[in-house]
Amino acid sequence: GVLFAQAQAGSMGVPYIPVIGLVGTDLLTRRDDMVLAPDPFDGKTISVVARAMRPDVAVFHVDRADRQGNVSCGYPVEAVILAEASRHVIVTAEEIVDRLDEKDAIGTFVPSILVDAVVHAPFGSHPAGMTGRYGPDKVHMQQYVAASRDDAAFAEYLRTYVFDVESHAEYVERFVPRELQRPTRAA
Repeated sequence: GVLFAQAQAGSMGVPYIPVIGLVGTDLLTRRDDMVLAPDPFDGKTISVVARAMRPDVAVFHVDRADRQGNVSCGYPVEAVILAEASRHVIVTAEEIVDRLDEKDAIGTFVPSILVDAVVHAPFGSHPAGMTGRYGPDKVHMQQYVAASRDDAAFAEYLRTYVFDVESHAEYVERFVPRELQRPTRAA
């Protein structure tokens, strides 16, 4: 979609990118990073152009990474484009291995040249799941969705699950159900 196109423009170092299929939608009334513009070649066709996305920092959670920053996402994802578009990349990983090559990767491989830091964070996708490791925490996801409907409830959710938690280890201990903590993939 639009975010992918914006990240792609950022990864290419161009200031904007045309986005197909948005002319006539109300998206432009809600976003200030897109405008209508004439096709520079025929001058008649109107297209939507979106500003490139160049995040200062991208953080994403993956299946495995090595100490040098090579990453196996564990599933197909556009992580390389996001990493290329970002000024700094931090990867949290279920598992840290000694060495990871592209041939060893499951899903998308991100080379170490694009990664600034790797952090070991088992259950870092919680309450969502991690393909091949653990499924989603359906009860917690329902709590999240319910809390997101109201500003006060969401503030309380953030206080409980984010701000009042001292460490990742404490979060896992307090909030990741034991049944999700059983290994599903041989290490």
